[in-house]
Amino acid sequence: MKIDAIGQLLAQLDREAYVGDAAIATSLHLATQLRKPLLVEGHAGVGKTEIAKVMARVLDADLIRLQCYEGLDASTALYEWNYPRQLLHIRLQKEGTTTEAQIFSEQFLLKRPLLQAIAHDGRAPVLLVDEIDRSDEEFEAFLLEVLSDFQVSVPEIGTIRAVERPHVILTSNRSRELSDALRRRCLYLFIDYPPFDKELSIVRRKVPGASEELATQIVGLVQQLRRGKLAKVPGVAETLDWAAALVSLHAAHLSREIVEETMGCFLKDEGDFRQVKAEIESGRLPLAGGAA
Repeated sequence: MKIDAIGQLLAQLDREAYVGDAAIATSLHLATQLRKPLLVEGHAGVGKTEIAKVMARVLDADLIRLQCYEGLDASTALYEWNYPRQLLHIRLQKEGTTTEAQIFSEQFLLKRPLLQAIAHDGRAPVLLVDEIDRSDEEFEAFLLEVLSDFQVSVPEIGTIRAVERPHVILTSNRSRELSDALRRRCLYLFIDYPPFDKELSIVRRKVPGASEELATQIVGLVQQLRRGKLAKVPGVAETLDWAAALVSLHAAHLSREIVEETMGCFLKDEGDFRQVKAEIESGRLPLAGGAA
């Protein structure tokens, strides 16, 4: 599907229950039109991964996800051979006429995310390279080559080229600095923590069971916490988790007791637990919450 205007894309995002803005819509529009990878950076939990998911829904395309981690290598991301199936095939050949070309054929090839995206049939998929900053520099260099040519050489088979270039979204939490070479090949989008009104809109869309009073108090408190000195600042994901938890507990508004009992929904560090509890007890962190 061709996206013709930023306004149209914003409307599509809204229909998919994604609260976007002009910067996000423009970045997605340009990424689809120019077929350039889009690098999305920002704090953990602000919805970077969700951008790729909603892009796939808007384009009516398959989403293929490569989750990065320390030690990720090319073979894990590209392909490997199904050795147990190859061995079984050899044993089933009674006459012993199995050739190398037969057992190293595409039917025994296990396609991992990168090769899945390159060899994909039909409509171009959306390839999500999630948390690229968690991989090492060697894998990043390898990924650059793949993103440049969208082709892979499998020695036993030959070169596999993408019939249609996939749409590529890379996300990063900025745990390490990415190379200039990777940045130059990508369009760039930074997603910050949303302002009060936008985060409240997100809660309304994603957790419709929350009352207006409860949603306002939740967002107000989380926004206050982000201005403090926490070891692990809660993201939008934690806001939504907390709102959903409070709705399931039939909470109509925040109280000291309900906040202290559910802090595990939005705080992920023991020191932060003690700090926030002390601030609530001292009155330095009011629970009535609202836009600052």
